[in-house]
Amino acid sequence: MIKKMKKILIIIFALFTIKAFAVDKSTTFNNEIFQKAQLEGKTVVINSWNETCSTCKAQIKILDQAEKEFKNVLFLSFEQTKDIDIAKQLGIDYWTTIVVYKNNKEVQRSIGQMDKAKIYELIKS
Repeated sequence: MIKKMKKILIIIFALFTIKAFAVDKSTTFNNEIFQKAQLEGKTVVINSWNETCSTCKAQIKILDQAEKEFKNVLFLSFEQTKDIDIAKQLGIDYWTTIVVYKNNKEVQRSIGQMDKAKIYELIKS
């Protein structure tokens, strides 16, 4: 009986631990916010992701870190398969796309990048 309880507790602990480290994913892209940021001359980083994509999850973790470090950059994201209108508007065809806008124009686009240094370089460019 004690062994069964131990196993149950271990499983419960593992489930809560996994959930605690899950990256929060949501659509934060809003056309009004995007346009306003561009008019103000802000750098805008847009991330396209999908729920089942492991590369997307890696990118989200890196971009979450970048958001804490690049205080003057606006980070927006959207779920590629659910937010089809946003994808069409921005010309994004792939889940793992990161697009950087500066001074009202696109300056960088990357697909499938998971290297932190390279993603940071995209944002800085």
